[in-house]
Amino acid sequence: MIAFNGVNHLAMATGDMDGTIRFWRDLLGMRLVAGLGQPGYRHYFFQISDRDMIAFFEWPDVEPAEEKEHGRPVKGAYIFDHVSFGVETEDDLWELKDKLAAADFWVSEVIDHGFIHSIYAYDPNGIAIEFSHAVEGIDVRKNPVMSDRAPVEAAREGAEPRFEKWPAVERPTSKKEWKVYPGAGSELFHGKKKE
Repeated sequence: MIAFNGVNHLAMATGDMDGTIRFWRDLLGMRLVAGLGQPGYRHYFFQISDRDMIAFFEWPDVEPAEEKEHGRPVKGAYIFDHVSFGVETEDDLWELKDKLAAADFWVSEVIDHGFIHSIYAYDPNGIAIEFSHAVEGIDVRKNPVMSDRAPVEAAREGAEPRFEKWPAVERPTSKKEWKVYPGAGSELFHGKKKE
């Protein structure tokens, strides 16, 4: 079975990389660990944890998104509501709340969701963000909970993956067939990118 180890990076968009760096690095404290770029294009990465990053593309005509209340249903095409970042302690949650308020960013009260305590805010790009701390003694990863009174059919099948629902791989790619192609960023670590 595939062993996932976190979110390598979540890629977002900005029209103001300076403001984005000031918020994510200087206010929230996430290290700026990689940056790719050329005229009209940038892609910068911030470290969330030892395994997870958030990245931003800077495109010249991107404007901040209109702020939408976290979790509020919408109609029409829509693919993203908000992202939640875990924090180690309840103290961290309150420190973030105070830092956001001191920097004049809207931030919610602390909300109890049963298994997490959360605050909600928006970054300068209008991206809806949440910060969450796990309630002591409750871990839905170890003990899944489904309290939906009318869960969808797939959810009624339980927490564990049901691989038989998809076709089996009949011909796995052999290691001698593996080929990795250079892309944006390879020049940082392997010399000039091949044209």
